Amino acid sequence: MIPGGQPNMQALLQQAQQMQQDLAAAQQELAETEVEGTAGGGLVKATVTGAGELRALAIDPKAVDPEDTETLADLVVAAVHNANETAQALQQAKLGPLAQGLGGIPGLPF
Repeated sequence: MIPGGQPNMQALLQQAQQMQQDLAAAQQELAETEVEGTAGGGLVKATVTGAGELRALAIDPKAVDPEDTETLADLVVAAVHNANETAQALQQAKLGPLAQGLGGIPGLPF
């Protein structure tokens, strides 16, 4: 702090730039990390990135009943939802501490 109670703007700027770099690195890591969700006891598996992008969907042939496509659709939705919940938890673990750190910089709206 500079005398008079004003924050050192250069130090704050450097701190903000470092946090921005850390945030970008965490977002890149999330985009590259894959998590899996399942439904129906593993009959349907969905793979999403930590950013929530669906990458793969695997359906066990035992889950396919031509007479009951609604159940299969429900299993697909449930598996994707499960994978996205895992991705959101990963996002919170990676980005939560960074967002809290940004809240400590005066003048930033976090």
